[in-house]
Amino acid sequence: MSRSVTAATTPSEGTPVLEVMDLEVRFRVPSPDNPWRRADLRAVDRVSLRVHQAQTLGLVGESGSGKTTVGRAVLQLVRTSGGSICFEGVDLAGADRAAHRHLRRYAQMIFQDPYSSLNPRMKVGDIVREPLDIHRVGDRTAKQRRVSELIELVGLPGNAVHRYPHEFSGGQRQRIAIARALVLKPSLVVCDEPVAALDVSIRAQILELFKELQRDVGVAYLFIAHGLDVVQYMADRTAVMYLGKILEEGPSDVLFAAPKHPYTQALISAIPVADPDAVRHRTVLEGEIPSPVDVPTGCRFHTRCRFVQTRCASMEPLLEPTRDGVSVACHFWREIETGQDPNCTSSNVP
Repeated sequence: MSRSVTAATTPSEGTPVLEVMDLEVRFRVPSPDNPWRRADLRAVDRVSLRVHQAQTLGLVGESGSGKTTVGRAVLQLVRTSGGSICFEGVDLAGADRAAHRHLRRYAQMIFQDPYSSLNPRMKVGDIVREPLDIHRVGDRTAKQRRVSELIELVGLPGNAVHRYPHEFSGGQRQRIAIARALVLKPSLVVCDEPVAALDVSIRAQILELFKELQRDVGVAYLFIAHGLDVVQYMADRTAVMYLGKILEEGPSDVLFAAPKHPYTQALISAIPVADPDAVRHRTVLEGEIPSPVDVPTGCRFHTRCRFVQTRCASMEPLLEPTRDGVSVACHFWREIETGQDPNCTSSNVP
């Protein structure tokens, strides 16, 4: 399979690099009422998403929303309970060992903590070369050349290959992790909050590095993040998760300019603004995210929503496409978008 990217290819064309349909991930955990009994923890509940070549899909939500579990499920690091995951057109559910080896080689992951994701006993050159050794790619000379290319590509000094991770700063360690993830020329990289542990000044450099690498090699990113400011900068499309479900998804520029779901509106209102004189209308969410062991009926978000109506507690809204390419799961998004109070409309009858 060719790994090249042509100038005529755009992120929206052709078969998606990754297509997830109705993904479910459940874990058996001790019941909160009786630790001797087991309960289902619904970490991911019927999630669907697509990522195209040279495209970044941002996946955001509060801690416990299930976004990291989605990323791990995509790479088959956790067992799925339902749905399908197609990587480069191949459904992994019924795939043979060759297809899974293909996934291991051409889909990589960058973890959140650059301090614990690198083996402290290995030199940087060995860390970056290890995927080539595992997949038996190239001879010794070709491996050394490829490692040197990646070290230079991510902006590290050439002598870094002879040094250990503890000799580098957090930002430099994350560059090492990026080099390791890209050494096999993957078509997809799952980035699990890759800048969360970095200082703000270093964070901007790493994000710009991600963009440069995508322009150079055409890699697709599933970019998982807690902060919407990071996703707004990085992602072509954004999906907002809450308690195992996607509540809103669409082009990032449209979604951030005019969020339709009350949860998305609250998250975006919390994005810091550099101008101290700017007038902010902050929407503060009350309460905590419910337990995924005992999810609310109807809309998952209704226990914290300021627009909640009777229907919200009894009927689950489905993702509904809108005229501007965004899909939203809310019974009253039309009223909210036009500034109407759902309490004053006739559509709130359950």
